Amino acid sequence: MAHATPTRRTRQVRCLHQQFAQAPALPFADVLPAAEVEQALRDEEVTFRHRLFPPLVTLWVFLSQVLDPDHSCRAAVARFLAWRAARGLAPCSADTSAYCKARRRLPEGVLARLARATGRQAQDQAPPAWRWNGRAVKVVDGSTVSMPDTPANRQAFPHSRSQKPGLGFPIARLVVLFSLAVGTALDAALGRYLGKQTGETALFHTLHDNLEPGDLLLMDRYYGSFWEIALAQQRGADVVTRLHQRRKPDFRTGRRLGREDHVVEWPRPARPAWMEEATYASLPAALAVRELRVRVRQPGFRTQVLVVVTTLLDPAEAPRSDVEVLYRMRWLAELDLRALKQTLQMDVLRCQTPEMVRKEVWAHLLAYNLVRRVMARAAQEAKLLPVQLSFKAAVQAVNAFTGVAWQAAAQELGELGRRLREVLASQRVGNRPNRYEPRARKRRPKEYPLLTVPRDEARARCRAGRYG
Repeated sequence: MAHATPTRRTRQVRCLHQQFAQAPALPFADVLPAAEVEQALRDEEVTFRHRLFPPLVTLWVFLSQVLDPDHSCRAAVARFLAWRAARGLAPCSADTSAYCKARRRLPEGVLARLARATGRQAQDQAPPAWRWNGRAVKVVDGSTVSMPDTPANRQAFPHSRSQKPGLGFPIARLVVLFSLAVGTALDAALGRYLGKQTGETALFHTLHDNLEPGDLLLMDRYYGSFWEIALAQQRGADVVTRLHQRRKPDFRTGRRLGREDHVVEWPRPARPAWMEEATYASLPAALAVRELRVRVRQPGFRTQVLVVVTTLLDPAEAPRSDVEVLYRMRWLAELDLRALKQTLQMDVLRCQTPEMVRKEVWAHLLAYNLVRRVMARAAQEAKLLPVQLSFKAAVQAVNAFTGVAWQAAAQELGELGRRLREVLASQRVGNRPNRYEPRARKRRPKEYPLLTVPRDEARARCRAGRYG
């Protein structure tokens, strides 16, 4: 059958979006408007035929898959079949092959565009009270994810060097730029774990277009180098970070602002191999930064003393206490990564090829942002901050509303959304200031020996009657 014309495509997208609003586990019609999905499909020049899994249906089934605790394709297709049955549609096969082929056809760019758009719009729509002195605060942090040990994944994302061949899993490095106000992921970069220009800072350089004049960037000490601060300032953003471990502060020098608080100049180092000469020449010969020592007095905290570096040089505009609190809020990025990797189970990906691995990551980020946008609306209506609401409880509530959304009429979806936001506003994070826990697990794992040879060789030993 011929591809749909633009007019038919627009009509089909709108028709499918009406179904999308009632899709299982996705009551997101108010935070993912049809126009956004239609624009993403148009930008990626997506054309489709009358299939069981057209792009929009594939999209919501994919999102329902990453939101559900059971990440399998079989469970995702079963939810799709149950939804069709609830809507009185004709039955279809429970085989997952059609859905898997549809996921492969869905362009990565559609998922990436929607993930970025939903993250930025949530930040732009945040009330002024959620900003820091009227400024948008963005937090960058990195982590790793693993995936199935297939030849294609091994080639694109090699094992750690410490792993014996056949025993490890491919590892990808992930760097995410979060909005501090609403917790959404504004953008992300995925790359190899090993090799030149694969570190967190190299990946972060690909996200610099997200920095705008007036932004405030929070970073951990890994990013606290001359280059990262200078490149952020070049785009008009200020920085709050921790002093890099290779730098030693000397509070006897510079312009004194207070006790263990001064402004110093960092001379520009020699040009690193990864930096172009034009970029190097555009950076200042010296960088004025403010260093202040923070003493942590809460018992139980591992870090007792740290030095915070910032380009907020005026103590009247940025008092010492405000800078200390602001840097402590950088920890929220760690919690956002935990929500992605543990609550949404993105730490171990399931796809067999690098192309699908990247799509799976963007699907997780899109689902994460949609939940965050619903949480932001719930917080605003309840006059709370998004950080006061539980992300895990929000995911549980979204999944719990699935069955009702299946059978709801279009005019009932608005009321369902309001009820959902009421539930989210009631699920608040406990007020536990200065909480600390030992970095140890109480529950012991099963006493199975570790696999020390490739699995095929271990099976051969079993066939030979050698089980040791």
